[in-house]
Amino acid sequence: MLMVWIDQDLCTGDGICQEIAPDVFVARDDGLWVVKEEASHFGSTVVFDGGDGAGHGPDGGRGVARIPDSLIDSSVEAAEECPGECIMIEPYDQATIDARGG
Repeated sequence: MLMVWIDQDLCTGDGICQEIAPDVFVARDDGLWVVKEEASHFGSTVVFDGGDGAGHGPDGGRGVARIPDSLIDSSVEAAEECPGECIMIEPYDQATIDARGG
């Protein structure tokens, strides 16, 4: 399993990521993009947009989402196609997942 997060400082708001992997990437209200864990893969949906309450988690470097194995190829493609080069894909690390809270 891999993990993914978006550096919002580099995000151009292009949206290619969501076109390629809509179960992993989603637009935030400010026009930037964030990652999510979709209920169809993880049992509940969590959007790492910095919002409050259930279904939200931290954004930026702490807003790390797990990538389902079936979506690794499309997530890597999204990272490669991103004009802002803001999509960070890393090996799965349980300590990072625990640290995100939410």
